[in-house]
Amino acid sequence: MIRIFFFFLWFFHWLPLPVQAGIGWLLGHLLYLAVIPRRRVILTNLKLCFPELSEAQRHHLARRTAVAVTRSFLERGILWWASEARVRRLAEMRGFDKVKKLHDEGRAIILLVPHFANLDVGNRLAMEMDCVSMYSAQKDKVLEKMLLKGRLRFGNQHLLSRQEGIRDAVRSIKAGRPFYYLPDMDFGPRDSIFVPFFGVQTATIPGLSRIARMSNAVVIPYIMRTKPWGQGYICEFGEVWEDFPTRDIEADTTRMNAFLEQEIRKTPEQYYWVHKRFKTRPPGEAKLY
Repeated sequence: MIRIFFFFLWFFHWLPLPVQAGIGWLLGHLLYLAVIPRRRVILTNLKLCFPELSEAQRHHLARRTAVAVTRSFLERGILWWASEARVRRLAEMRGFDKVKKLHDEGRAIILLVPHFANLDVGNRLAMEMDCVSMYSAQKDKVLEKMLLKGRLRFGNQHLLSRQEGIRDAVRSIKAGRPFYYLPDMDFGPRDSIFVPFFGVQTATIPGLSRIARMSNAVVIPYIMRTKPWGQGYICEFGEVWEDFPTRDIEADTTRMNAFLEQEIRKTPEQYYWVHKRFKTRPPGEAKLY
């Protein structure tokens, strides 16, 4: 079944992006109605993070999220099989000059990449420089093979599984590879601390602060957003974080979550709300899903 799905993606990637976007819009609405357990996850997350919205407003935002996530899967075929010229044309990169300047100066760099639905578009950077990143091993090895092949197709990228820990990543950062760091998933209580995220105490890996200190790296946000109706994507680098890291890991991690919240509020429908971000609870608190 998974091989059939990949064949469909390969065929799908030949279509113009506006056509793909239209099909993704329709399929996303259908999946929102059909996949009830995941719809409940989205709505639970939105209720926790946007209590000021009415129930109707949250359902509307949840549908848009389902469309964004569906589109991200369907359009991944472009990133895996389309020509380099097409990917360059569709993925507009902004602010890369400041990253290149720091890299050319020999500075260690951590790219802070929130889990927006289309984050794989960020692989557009691989056409410009070699990076290091971490990934979660997949149970389906065919799926894992395709993910790795897609993410390694440009340049000489270095991918590490999370099971390998961060030491190899730190060595790669010190050797000159920017670290493509995704910080906002629930990996369970191990190594996590509880800090606010949209006002909810959330299990968060304090890796950004620790890795920045270990590698003496600067932190630069790297945000991917999808333009409306198949117009393409924006890959934008933010400003270098000042006074980071500090000696207070909890304060650093709280700052990171506050920044993520700020960026998510700009395009909330594009965030990866299908993930059970609040699955791990502080001792004594009830489960939320």
